[in-house]
Amino acid sequence: MHFRLYPLRLTFLAREPLSFPPGNAGNRLRGAFGAILHKLACSPDCQDARTCAQRGSCLYSVMFEPSMTQAGTSPSGLVDRPRPFVFRSSHLDGLNIAPGETFYFDFHWFDLRRPALDIVIRAFAQLVHEAELVDVHGGDAPLRVSLRPPGDPVSHVIVRFETPTELKAAGQAVERPEFGVLASRVRDRISTLRALYDDGPLKLDFREFGERAARVRMTRCDIRRVELARRSSRTGQIHPLGGFVGEAEYEGDLTEFIPYLRAAHWTGVGRQTAWGKGALAVTNGGD
Repeated sequence: MHFRLYPLRLTFLAREPLSFPPGNAGNRLRGAFGAILHKLACSPDCQDARTCAQRGSCLYSVMFEPSMTQAGTSPSGLVDRPRPFVFRSSHLDGLNIAPGETFYFDFHWFDLRRPALDIVIRAFAQLVHEAELVDVHGGDAPLRVSLRPPGDPVSHVIVRFETPTELKAAGQAVERPEFGVLASRVRDRISTLRALYDDGPLKLDFREFGERAARVRMTRCDIRRVELARRSSRTGQIHPLGGFVGEAEYEGDLTEFIPYLRAAHWTGVGRQTAWGKGALAVTNGGD
């Protein structure tokens, strides 16, 4: 009962003035990463990874535009495979970097089956022409996050939604993060990432897990809606990146769920996690 990842922290030295758009640092970094990765991994004549004859083996396609046809079987409810990474860069939103200053962001890499970290780091070394990659931390060995319950019982927890979070239940976006929905979506994401990129799906009874989670009560909900959007460089379309941020407080038999919530700090939960959405922090839970 564990989850593994490489928690990379990449530090850059600005050579020229550099600005990150408010609320969209993750989108800018993700777009630049995809463009460089395409240049490094794809043949020069590749115009569209979705129609490429080498799609099944192309590192760019597998890493940046994965589809369920590459996975063999589709986890319930998923049209495409989740990408094997998330960005953590919200602290850069709206920031102006002067020449000579350093800045960093985190990049969580989940694919333990494929030796692709070298090409990932090569892509980051060419990420932005205004800055130089000067340090990479966290790539030597995977971090192992235990999913086993803590030794002491936990009956109270505060979950802080640090970046915009969008959860769905029965195919519809929910307005409040009721614990049954939150815990179930965290469970599903961890199990799917394990199934596709590491040791296989979680071995637990999903229905009973969800029923126990639904018995946990929300005692406080202090959230607000954040509206953000991105423009696709490929299609020009505008895509929403919003969600809720803030805190929710829960009470009940929480012991078994604490490690899953802590794992969600690394994986994110909900939609569009690759951009950095759905980052959680847990307090009053035996920290």
